[in-house]
Amino acid sequence: MRNIPLFAAICLLALVACNSNGKKETNAIEFKNVNQRLAKSFSDLKRLDTFKIELTGRKPEEMVLNFTIKNADGKEIYNTKIKGTELLGSTDPNVDLSKEKDQIIFLKTIADDFFSDDNFLEPAVMPEDKADNYAPDKALYEELKKSGLNGFKYRLGKENNIYIAWSEKEQKVKIYYNCC
Repeated sequence: MRNIPLFAAICLLALVACNSNGKKETNAIEFKNVNQRLAKSFSDLKRLDTFKIELTGRKPEEMVLNFTIKNADGKEIYNTKIKGTELLGSTDPNVDLSKEKDQIIFLKTIADDFFSDDNFLEPAVMPEDKADNYAPDKALYEELKKSGLNGFKYRLGKENNIYIAWSEKEQKVKIYYNCC
């Protein structure tokens, strides 16, 4: 019984000694890849598709944002890979991204906000909307007005948003709007 307090003191000293060298620098970036999934109605109003976003890489020039959508049957219906350098190159010039740390934080913020509620458009096109010069496929725009299917938008830069939706006619995801 007398050895228990001595043993506890030795364990405590060993723990403190091991942890004293493990302090993190205050300006070091805690890096954790972004990997999110979300189920939403997209290619079918009655069934859920799976949206997935991954941000991989440790340095901005190596980072890639991989965005995929799989339908309710598990078939991949959309996949795009966006390089971190592409996202950094088309940002607001007033944002200071001269330091690598700020670039990583910026890219992680884009990935973390990718599935914000504002990006899910229900429906993709309202019945009273009219296609303008930013609608690359007027027939798809009209198809979406009739089908009532949902859309999704994501940002490629300061003034470049991509709006995508499922075309029942062509059985694939297409860009229906590309604007600011």
